[in-house]
Amino acid sequence: MLYLAEVQKQKGGLLGGSSKTELKLLACQRTDQNWSTVSEEVIAAEEASKLNDGALVLVELNPNRQVQRIQEAGRPLVNILQNFSRQLEKFKLKEDEIDQWKESLTFQAQEMNRREMDMEARLEQLQQMEDEFHQLESQKQEVDASREQIEQLQAEIERNRQELEGAWEHLRGEQRRFEERQAECQQGTVLDEEQSRVMSDLLNRLSSRVAPTEKVREHLQLAFELVENQQATLTPHWQQLEEQRTVATQQQEEVDRLSLNYSDRQNAWQQAYDFLVQQTALLKANTAALASKQEYAQIVKEQLQYKEELYQQIHSLAATSGGVVPSQKVDVEALEKMPLEELQKIVQDLLDKLEIDSSFVHDQEQELTYKQEAIEELQTKISQAPDHDQINLAMELADEKDHYQMLNSSLVGQRRSLLQRQKLIEQHQAVLSRRQGNSVTNTEEDNQIDLGPILLQIETQRQQQSQELQKLEREIEQMRAAIELDQGMIDNQTQEQQEKQQELKEMEANLLSLRTATAECRGRVNLYQETLQPIQDALDGLRQKLQGIGESLAHVQETGDYQLQTISEMRQTLQSLISQPELLAS
Repeated sequence: MLYLAEVQKQKGGLLGGSSKTELKLLACQRTDQNWSTVSEEVIAAEEASKLNDGALVLVELNPNRQVQRIQEAGRPLVNILQNFSRQLEKFKLKEDEIDQWKESLTFQAQEMNRREMDMEARLEQLQQMEDEFHQLESQKQEVDASREQIEQLQAEIERNRQELEGAWEHLRGEQRRFEERQAECQQGTVLDEEQSRVMSDLLNRLSSRVAPTEKVREHLQLAFELVENQQATLTPHWQQLEEQRTVATQQQEEVDRLSLNYSDRQNAWQQAYDFLVQQTALLKANTAALASKQEYAQIVKEQLQYKEELYQQIHSLAATSGGVVPSQKVDVEALEKMPLEELQKIVQDLLDKLEIDSSFVHDQEQELTYKQEAIEELQTKISQAPDHDQINLAMELADEKDHYQMLNSSLVGQRRSLLQRQKLIEQHQAVLSRRQGNSVTNTEEDNQIDLGPILLQIETQRQQQSQELQKLEREIEQMRAAIELDQGMIDNQTQEQQEKQQELKEMEANLLSLRTATAECRGRVNLYQETLQPIQDALDGLRQKLQGIGESLAHVQETGDYQLQTISEMRQTLQSLISQPELLAS
C-alpha cells in the first residue's frame, strides 16, 4: 500500500552513535484519486537515510509494514494537486448544472402552481355557471307554470266568450220576439200581465248572463306582472351575456395579436438558430484544423524527443568514451593526499547518492511512460467520442501533453546530471583503485571517437525543429484563442437561444391558456344564448298571447256594455208599455 510520509532523522548521542532514520506516515492511498489521513505511525526506514530531514516521500509498504520502495513526493504531489484541481473544476461544472436544474424545477413548480390556480378559478366559474343554469331552470319552470295559468285563463275567457255569444243569440231572439210583439202592439195588440211578467223575467235573466270581466282582467294583469318579473330576471342575464360576448371578442383580438407576435418571434428564433448551427459547424471545422495542427505539433515534439534521446545516447556514449567533462572539477591532488578511509567514504556516498538519483530518474521515466499511455488513451477516446465531448477531451489532451513535455524537459537535465555524476564517480574510483594498489587501465584515449560533428548536426536539427515547433505552437495558440472566442460567442448565443426558446414556450403556454379561456368564454356565451333564447322566446310568445287575450277581453267588455245598454233600453220600453193602462186588453 502506498503512503505519504515525512523523513525524520534522529541524530546520535554525545558518544557519536549513528543517526536513526524514520518515516512518519501522514496519509494513505485508498484508490487512485482517494487519500485519507492515518494515525501518526512512525516506522524505521534506513533506506531514506540519504534524504534530507523533513522531506516528503511516497513509500510503499508490504503487509508486514516493511518498506518496499521510496521515492520523492514532489512531482507526484504536483500531479495529485493538478488532478485535484481538475476534479474541483468538474465538480464546479456539475454544481452549475445542478443549480440550473434547480432553477428549471423551481420554474416548473411555479408554472404548475399557476396552472393549478387557473384550474381552480375555472372550476369556480363552472360551479357558478352550474348554479346560474339551475337558477335558469327554476325560472323556466316558473315560466312554464305561468304559461299553464295563462292557458287556463285563455280557456276560461274562451268559455266566457262562448257563453256571451250564446247570450247574444238568446238576446237577439228575444229582441226579435220583442219587435214582433211591439209590431203586434202597434197593430192594436197589447200585453197582458202574464206576458209582461215573462218579458221582465227574460230581461232580468239576460242581464244576469252578461259575462263579468273584472276577475279575468285581474288574472290577466297578474299574468302580465309575472311575465314582466320573468323578463326583469332575464334582463341581467342578457346583460351578462353581452358582457361575456364583449370579453370573448377582446380575448379573441388578444389571441390574434399574441399569435402574430409569437409567429414573428418564432421566425426570428429559427433564423438565429440556423445561424448558430452554421457557426457551430464552422467551429467544428476550426477545431478539426486545430486538432490536425496539434497532431502535427505532437509529431514534431516526438521527433524532438527522439532527437533528444538520440542526443543523450550519443552524449552518453561520448561520456563513456571520455567525451563528457564532469560538472565538478576533480582535484586529483587533494584526493591523493586525503586519508584512504575518507576517500572510500566519499566514493561510497557518491555511489549511494547516484543510486537514489538513479531510482528517482527511473521513477520519473516510469511516470513519463504512464503519461504517454494516458495521452494515447485520450487520443483513442477523442476518436470515439461524440462531437460535443471532443472539445473537452482535446483540452484535457493538450494539458496531458504539456505535462508530458514539462516532465520530459526536466528529465533532460537530470539525465545529463546523472551521466556527469557517473563520470565523477569513475574518476574518484580510479584514484581510489590506484591508491589501493590496483592497476588502472586507461584505454579511453585509444577508444575515444570524435562524436562532436554528429552532436552538432543533431543540435542544429533540434534547433530548426524547435523553431518550427514554436511557430506551430504560436499558430495553435492563436487558433485556440480564436476557437475559445468563437466558443464563448456560441455559448452566449446558445444561452440566448435557450432563453428565447424558454420565452417562446412561455408565450406558447400563455397563448394556449388564453385560447382555452377564449374557448371557455365563447362556450359560456353559447350556453347562455342557448339557455336564455328559448326562455325569452317563450316569454315573448306569452306576452303576445296575453296582449291578444287583453284585446279579446276589451272586445268582450265592449260587447257586454252594448248588451247591457240594449237590455236597459228594452226594459225601459217594456216598462213604458206596462205603465199605459189604456193599452192593456180588457
